[in-house]
Amino acid sequence: MFLEKISSPKDLRSLRNHQLKVLADEIRQHMVSVLSQTPGHFAPNFGTIELTIALHKVFNTPSDKLVWDIGHQAYPHKILTGRRDHLKTVRQYDGISGFLAREESEYDVFGAGHSSTSIAAALGIASARDLKDENFKVLAVIGDGGLTGGMAFEAMNAAGDFRKDMVIVLNDNQMSISKTVGAFCKYFNRIITNPTYNTLRSTVKEFLHLLPSDAKLAIQRIESALKPGMLFEEFGFRYFGPLDGHDLDQLIDVFKNVKRFNTPILVHVLTTKGKGFSYAEKDPEGFYAVSTQFDPQTGKPFIAQPSTPTYTDVFSRTLINLAEKDSRIVGITAAMAGGTGLDKFREKFPDRFFDVGLAEQCAVTYGAGLATEGIKPVVAIYSTFLQRAYDQVLHDVCIQNLPVIFSLDRAGLVGADGPTHHGVFDFAYLRSIPNIIVMAPKDENELQHMVKTAVNYEKGPIAFRYPRGAGVGVPLDEVLESLPIGKAEVLLEGDDLLVVAVGNRVHPALEAAAVLSDSGISATIINARFIKPLDKELICSYADQIGRVITVEDHTLDGGFGSAVLETLSTHGILARVKRLGIPNRFVQHGDVKTLYNLCGYDEEAIINAGVKICEK
Repeated sequence: MFLEKISSPKDLRSLRNHQLKVLADEIRQHMVSVLSQTPGHFAPNFGTIELTIALHKVFNTPSDKLVWDIGHQAYPHKILTGRRDHLKTVRQYDGISGFLAREESEYDVFGAGHSSTSIAAALGIASARDLKDENFKVLAVIGDGGLTGGMAFEAMNAAGDFRKDMVIVLNDNQMSISKTVGAFCKYFNRIITNPTYNTLRSTVKEFLHLLPSDAKLAIQRIESALKPGMLFEEFGFRYFGPLDGHDLDQLIDVFKNVKRFNTPILVHVLTTKGKGFSYAEKDPEGFYAVSTQFDPQTGKPFIAQPSTPTYTDVFSRTLINLAEKDSRIVGITAAMAGGTGLDKFREKFPDRFFDVGLAEQCAVTYGAGLATEGIKPVVAIYSTFLQRAYDQVLHDVCIQNLPVIFSLDRAGLVGADGPTHHGVFDFAYLRSIPNIIVMAPKDENELQHMVKTAVNYEKGPIAFRYPRGAGVGVPLDEVLESLPIGKAEVLLEGDDLLVVAVGNRVHPALEAAAVLSDSGISATIINARFIKPLDKELICSYADQIGRVITVEDHTLDGGFGSAVLETLSTHGILARVKRLGIPNRFVQHGDVKTLYNLCGYDEEAIINAGVKICEK
């Protein structure tokens, strides 16, 4: 009734509070209808509906600047800012992003897919406003999970010092992706659930009305010492809360009051992930992001899960099996236990599992500290998130040559999550660092052997990277062996063309070779296995003999695997025609990976075309 009339926040500002509550229900119904058929982020968005309505009702967006941390909870924001009918295209090729994107809407003030950036961005916007002598409000919405990231506290520290007119809205649902962990979370939980605090707060307010002004001041000082916002007030923020994040009347009243201030403000709201959809409320982690269509009446997926195990599952099972035999193996995650498969490791070895929160830098250096004492730390992390800890990898691990193991999940193009989540830079930023070993398996079976190799390697740091999703479907060996460091394998012998492939591009290279063979072109296929160190002797020998080389990688061409091969051939004086296939120097949008492989020109068809062309010359 109301939703279909909302094309921008201006339309909802004329609605009364009771009408806004109906609008909130309509948004929930719309999201269930669309997201049950179009996979995307789910539970986080159901928790922010009332909050989003209140913010756009009270503040004059887009003139007032609203910054969302990460953006996975901003589907209601997209719906209210002219993208309601586009929600069915979310995370699809040429559809709208699952996160905030500046190029998508003037209401998307600052794009992000990684956590803990919103406060710093909002502070920068507020400072720019003041430098230009302009007048508008700046708000940052950040979750309690995002607030476990060090960058958020660094920005709060600066904001308290700069004293800028800005508002931080803390969306506290005790969840990031996995359940929020750490002392900070425990601090909030203790306060929010403490009946003594809540009773005393009400009692003090009633008692103050009966006292003279001097006594009121003394009692208010006592109350301030008990406030949950004491921590934030030490940072220089005026604290409001905690508020019921689903009570529109309360939210609107508080935001109207907050709007009158021109100092740093923090508004603490309590929300429930999945609010209004019972299955998501019961299992917010399972419904964090739905990957397949499901029945909204039962919450059950329509499509059965594939029988082929995912790379993540194979990594998890292999690590658990190895940890049963070696008590020195521990698992470390940065709030991604479920995504990395360490949730199963946690069930088996709770005392050897460590979740540092959304703090990748801490995860890496924590692992380095463990390694100094003979522990075997496995830092399981998405490739894109390891970018956030580059200095820790270099400074804390590699310079000291500490045997930290890096398990890089979601390597290569990941599909629907888009440019903020594609793990396409790890070859480039790791292979330039001394001491570290870098591997990539051709399939899930080889991944098992690489996990074994990494656990057994004690001479320094070692990393292996693998893609998102199901494996190739090959049989899994029961007996695992350590691979010889820096040694590739020849999978196919031919005289006309050398294809050196790495990681998940090896099997497409083999399939391309079969097609090329039908055209009279015989190819040698090398599975590189190691990006660093390369098997220079093997690659140079075949390149010198054949003279026509194609490299294939699920990674950027600049600084990537193909570049490493070119450098090796140049260093050894090998003259050969070389064609590199991989990702061009641009950020790749979201979409299904097959479409993106084709778009970037390194799928099976591209390998075939490159082979024909290079052999024609």
